[in-house]
Amino acid sequence: MESDSLKSGGRDRCFIVSHQSCEPASHITSSKNTTLQALTSAALVLPGLLLPPAQAADVGADSFSFQYSRFQEGKRKLFTVPNSAKPIEAEVIHASGNLSLTDRVKFSFNYTRDTWSGATPVTTAPLATNGNRPILRNLPSGVVVAGASPFVNTQILLDRQLNPIRQDALTGQIIGKDTRAVEILSSASPETRNAADFKLGYEWNEAALDIGGGLSLENDFESRYGNVSGRLDFNQKLTSLKLGLGYTSSDISAILDHDIVPYLTRTAFASQIESRGGSEILHGSRQDWTSHFGLTQILSKHALIDANIDYTHSTGFMENPYKAMTVIFVDPASLNDNQNTPIVGDVRALIEQRPNIRNQLAISTKYVQYVSKFDAALHLNYKFSYDDWGINTNTFSADWIQPLGRGWTLTPRVRYYSQDAASFYQPYLFSQQSFSSRAVDQLGRQIWVDVNNPDMQFVRDGNFNLRDSNGDLVDESLLNVQPKTDTFDADKLPDNFSSDHRLSGFGSLSGGFALNKTFVKGIELEAGFEYYTRASSLKLGGSGGTGFADFDYYVANAVIKINVEQLNFSTDDNHHRSHSDHNSVSDHHHGEHGPAGLMYSHMLDKAGDFMFGYRFMYSRQAGNMLRGAHPASDQMIVDLGCSDSTQCRFTPTYMNMNMHMLNIMYAPTDWLNVMLMPNFMDMDMDLRALSGRPAAIPGIHEHTGIAGHATGGVGDTVMSSLVKLYATSGHQLHMGLGLSAPTGNVDLELRRIFQIDGGLIHFGMQLGSGTWDFLPSLTYTGHSRRWSWGAQLNGVKRMEEQNKSGYRLGDMFQATTWGGYRLNRWLSASIRGIYTLQGAIKGDFNVFNARIGPMDFPTNQGGQYWDIGLGLNVSVPSGKFVGNSLGVEWLQPLRDDVNGFQLERKGALAATWGYSF
Repeated sequence: MESDSLKSGGRDRCFIVSHQSCEPASHITSSKNTTLQALTSAALVLPGLLLPPAQAADVGADSFSFQYSRFQEGKRKLFTVPNSAKPIEAEVIHASGNLSLTDRVKFSFNYTRDTWSGATPVTTAPLATNGNRPILRNLPSGVVVAGASPFVNTQILLDRQLNPIRQDALTGQIIGKDTRAVEILSSASPETRNAADFKLGYEWNEAALDIGGGLSLENDFESRYGNVSGRLDFNQKLTSLKLGLGYTSSDISAILDHDIVPYLTRTAFASQIESRGGSEILHGSRQDWTSHFGLTQILSKHALIDANIDYTHSTGFMENPYKAMTVIFVDPASLNDNQNTPIVGDVRALIEQRPNIRNQLAISTKYVQYVSKFDAALHLNYKFSYDDWGINTNTFSADWIQPLGRGWTLTPRVRYYSQDAASFYQPYLFSQQSFSSRAVDQLGRQIWVDVNNPDMQFVRDGNFNLRDSNGDLVDESLLNVQPKTDTFDADKLPDNFSSDHRLSGFGSLSGGFALNKTFVKGIELEAGFEYYTRASSLKLGGSGGTGFADFDYYVANAVIKINVEQLNFSTDDNHHRSHSDHNSVSDHHHGEHGPAGLMYSHMLDKAGDFMFGYRFMYSRQAGNMLRGAHPASDQMIVDLGCSDSTQCRFTPTYMNMNMHMLNIMYAPTDWLNVMLMPNFMDMDMDLRALSGRPAAIPGIHEHTGIAGHATGGVGDTVMSSLVKLYATSGHQLHMGLGLSAPTGNVDLELRRIFQIDGGLIHFGMQLGSGTWDFLPSLTYTGHSRRWSWGAQLNGVKRMEEQNKSGYRLGDMFQATTWGGYRLNRWLSASIRGIYTLQGAIKGDFNVFNARIGPMDFPTNQGGQYWDIGLGLNVSVPSGKFVGNSLGVEWLQPLRDDVNGFQLERKGALAATWGYSF
């Protein structure tokens, strides 16, 4: 349900990844009609951001798929100030596989990694509160309003009917009544989610049983889930009954927004908030039970219908910890003073409060019709859901799957969604009470307390002398007394309230398409695009009244899928190759595959050969800060780590990097290979304050709390060719000529803290070089019997003077040599040594950077590094998975000799999978 898109504690999950309980009807077959089998293969799961391709093959087939998706919101309307914040965007990579362990035992898995960033609504408030505080910039033409920064605590003028009165944000001049509302935006720190799940199934002739589970991890959210489902076929397999049960346990540890916390009232959750490292962490837990009942019926050789009922029971912490409710407190005395002047209301932000129980029921139907005249399939879908929060939803969607010939398929689609508002949703609240007032005793005397001992209370007599509870005089000079105040009465507020626009009444309309191409040898490519409009006016039955929250967004994706069964068993030739060519295949894999952490070490031998691969790399820096090859003290970093005019205030405690790379390789001739390698990166870094650091300068970005920094998204894309220079029995020499395209961002910024800019984030946290780079390499490999060996020289030459952010990464040179030994027919081990020379950064940021530590200065980049690598390689020599190879290597640093001041390295892990055919 779209209204509950924030299933996790993440900052702003703006769209849903639908995990449908029903399986595609690929198990329903008819020997009389192969068209129906093709139809039902893809009938019941529609393409989407993380859904299977539109023309999915039989899910029982052995296959692997990789998908990249991008979600991008349009800018929210702020009405009176420009919206300079970057909208929410997400980049997602998804890998999945289906494997037949035996004829009846099936195994499948999914891995998803998504990175989110951008500005997200914190609360909704009357436009008159000026909650999006103007950001002013000094330009040669004068002072201009350049953007907005959140400001949730303020005062507002109201008329006697409690209508907001708007004033000019800069002059304070009254403009007039203004009942409009606006979302208050705050820039969210980038965050990354990693999720993985599996399913193990067993099939009988007329039944199936699946058991699955998974894990989803974020910095502030962890979810563990398991499920069991079954299917029973009857009526000659024309009818299928489906049952399922699932359980999810989630833990939330939300680091409250440090830009909002000083102004956020959170007393309702005081017992759940932990103070640690300068941050406040809100803890909560949640449990979800889900059940599923479904029925699939083949109506004819050209049509089927599927009906499902899903029930979910949720308990625990349901709030979005990053959403607040704007409450306007009005003193009742001012409402009843018989005056006509405007009333002053105190505007405060309270963490939203949702019910701790939710029951949801969803009924969905899907009808699929094969249209023989067009050789196409029409998918019609309808879903109705109801819950005890008062949210009723209706979803209509239609897909037209049209084969175009020559392996091409076009799937246009349209979707309409509408929901009613939750019973406790309001854009903002009025409360007729003071937010805080002077505490008085039973006699009406004002109470005073000692700050150092707040349990001791005092009053003043007629001469303003301080007296204790016994009426005795007290020496006030020995105390630190202040007036005692009473906060608002929470019982006078509703039990539940939220201004999250996803709980409001609205509708959305979307349209898009998927274009699929099926190649020979079981390769499929797909590209898809869908554009959405979310509008209050699109709500079914009338406007939802939340036009201020209207926005557009799009989702684009690209998928590659490999059907292993088609690759290996589509012809007798492939079957013959898997057995008779065992020796050549074994020699090919064991003799020439280098260690997993080494690129460009392997060539395809024959014209027409193809390889698809995946590479994962992880590296960690932690421990001591180094100056050259030796540990550096805090005082040395403060004095020398930044610049002559700027002393360092912070230094990293750790930095982690994860890289996911696809490797698509083709041999147009026996001597030439071409490669395309897109990659996706995410990094996180934590900082600490240096001992002896200088005092903070007012108006300068100050790192606080334990949240750290994180970035993620698309990295640079490598295009390369490998040229065979020399080849004889047991020896080969080849050259690599590559280019790296600057597709990774180099202008990522730190988020604003207390309305103070941090500017561009540190050099090492940007996602690419920002320049076109030349990547040459020269590789020698040899093997004899069980032994293999090799050496490589490679480098990176930056081909531009600077990137758009004003700097250029240093050139790189690397030399490596290795030896390997085949332990048995399919397993080999390797050891190698690596020397790397990395140049310092040239130039500097050409826009503002806060310069808070050594990681923000170009002289503290690059150096010389020595490593040793220990690896294992697995190659499948025969059988249905012939052509698959796996590799893993750990790189252990031996010595660092860095330029300037840098964090020492702790090690790196490389893991690879490849499939050659």
